[in-house]
Amino acid sequence: MLHKLIIALNNRLVRWRRIKVRPEEILLLLPHCLHKQSCPRNVMHSLDECRRCGQCSIGALTAIRDDLGVVACIAGGGREALAQTRRPEIKAVVAVACGKELVQGIFAAFPKPVLAVSNQTPEGPCRNTLADPATVIEAIESLMRGKE
Repeated sequence: MLHKLIIALNNRLVRWRRIKVRPEEILLLLPHCLHKQSCPRNVMHSLDECRRCGQCSIGALTAIRDDLGVVACIAGGGREALAQTRRPEIKAVVAVACGKELVQGIFAAFPKPVLAVSNQTPEGPCRNTLADPATVIEAIESLMRGKE
């Protein structure tokens, strides 16, 4: 419950600041648990490994990356995620994860703005989670220059 409140407050503050950056300065940060465990493809290192079969959210999120021109990566854990957010060319982050990881990431990435998108956990935490593509697109577009 507290995680949801912190995420909602953070997202409201980031939107209130009206941050506008180029698409290539936005990082779409994804957790490895979005990848379907039964999938034979290894998308843990590159989203380009996904064949977009539709069994998990990775294909739709890869299409979003391609359509909007943002930088996207899968992080296997907090340290890897933090390293990606600290890249100098990244000015804003749209992060997909569970509530606990999002809250930790918001504080760790400060002062970079992070729009947090909670994933859905139909099979429990850290296992075959899902992300709503429409919510991710809305978050990215709210940070992009030329999109109001």
